[in-house]
Amino acid sequence: MDAKSLLLTTALRHRLSEPNIEAGFERVKELTGRPIDYAGFCDAVAACLREGLIREPVRLPAGALQCHWHLELTPQGVARARHIVDGRGI
Repeated sequence: MDAKSLLLTTALRHRLSEPNIEAGFERVKELTGRPIDYAGFCDAVAACLREGLIREPVRLPAGALQCHWHLELTPQGVARARHIVDGRGI
């Protein structure tokens, strides 16, 4: 499974909120148990964001002193992730 599909299916099953992208990367690796390199992960995040499949991952919550990294699918992303899961039996 490519990094983008891995990211989408992980976001479909889990809500991720981490202090930064590096922690988000580690959490995705932990949840999936699959090999993925950091550069591939960053490319997948950028591609998903560019295609409108995920919401902006870096956010500054109200009252927070620093940004947090989130992985949240858009409705298009949910549909794509479900297609991946249904199509591959994952």
